[in-house]
This record gives sequence, C-alpha cells and structure tokens, in this order.
Amino acid sequence: VQLQASGGGLVQSEGSLTLFCVASGRTFSSYAVGWFRQAPGKEREFVAAISWGGGFTQYADSVKGRFTISRDNARNTVSLQMNSLKPEDTANYYCAAERSKSGVFRLVSEYHDWGQGTLVTVSS
Repeated sequence: VQLQASGGGLVQSEGSLTLFCVASGRTFSSYAVGWFRQAPGKEREFVAAISWGGGFTQYADSVKGRFTISRDNARNTVSLQMNSLKPEDTANYYCAAERSKSGVFRLVSEYHDWGQGTLVTVSS
C-alpha cells in the first residue's frame, strides 16, 4: 500500500495539529498503521499505532494523553490529533502500515510500507 502523510507545519508551544495518512488501495482496512517521528540526529521513534479495525491503540509514554490516533477505513485515512504540543515534539512524522489483523506494532522493523515524512515544528 502507498501512503501519503500530510498536515505538518509550524505551531507554537501548547498548540495543536492534526496529521493525516492517506493510503491507496482497496485493502487498507486489512492494515495496522503506526506513526513514528524522527528528530535531527536521532533515531526514528514510535509515536502511536492503531489496529486494522481501530479497536486497539497504543501510544508512546511521551505523547500519552496529548495525542490521539484514529482511522476512517471508508476514506483510507488514519489521523493523528496532536494537542498540547511541546518543542520536543519537533520532528519529521512518518506513517507506516503493515498488513495484519492481529494487533498493533511499535517497532520500525515491523512495518513494511512507509509514507514520506511531514515536518512538525513546535516553537517555544
């Protein structure tokens, strides 16, 4: 599946942004989806993930309570609502998908398909 991430931008600290990951193909509902981020000079890290049907979600401790992942399979879209943004949330954000109907995944190596990044910059 091909993925297109969008929604990044510049926002002030404590502001909000919503990222979108739109997939091509008719079988998107068979895929678990994750969001990852990578700051300059750092490794790519897990942010949030959602199961194929949306019934299961997981979050990194650093974003729990501030970020919400959701999906609309009819529109082939997964969203990441980000609230109370902090300067340390600044990074390129990537969505990834893995064909699976058995849960969610937190590791970069568990995902086969990746979108391009969308840059989120949070100013203090």
